[in-house]
Amino acid sequence: MRTARHDERRDQLAESALRTLGELGYARSSLREIANNSEFSHGVVHYYFADKLELIIYCVRYYKARCVTRYDAVVVESETPAALLDAFAAKLVETIVDEAPMHRLWYDLRTQSMFEVELRDAVLMIDKTLEEMIWRVVARFSELSGRPPATTSQAAYGLLDGVFQQALLGHLTGRAGALDDLQDQVRALLPLLLVTG
Repeated sequence: MRTARHDERRDQLAESALRTLGELGYARSSLREIANNSEFSHGVVHYYFADKLELIIYCVRYYKARCVTRYDAVVVESETPAALLDAFAAKLVETIVDEAPMHRLWYDLRTQSMFEVELRDAVLMIDKTLEEMIWRVVARFSELSGRPPATTSQAAYGLLDGVFQQALLGHLTGRAGALDDLQDQVRALLPLLLVTG
């Protein structure tokens, strides 16, 4: 049985490893590289994680567990459709500005899971929680607008995730207006996810 201290140390290692993974990506990060860029020795990292794959899966689950509720305040506090659109769009921009390396890592790992079978369960689980997070926003927008959704949670997530990924790419490559475009697109797209009438 794992102790709280053991789990706490794994969390500390995850925090440290995420910085390196966010900078270097999946392919260029090794346990040794992660240890070299942290306050932990290679031996300590290897004691808590058998290999790079185990560490990365733990890191991504750890990070995404913290961020899957990031839009809940937007859902709870918005009282009009316009307020929700503005708050949601602003929150998307904020998370790109504040956490771009982590989002870049997520997209890297999601692509890697198409080749690395060992990553798939973790990626699919995280992807589902992100879909549910986005659907809570869509459902609240539907409720505030008085119109039912015209699509599924999977389609809504795919559409908004694609727009988010394009904005992230634009931000990382210095495309002028990428984040303004994201806000404009979110404001235009969310109403299209509802039945017209």
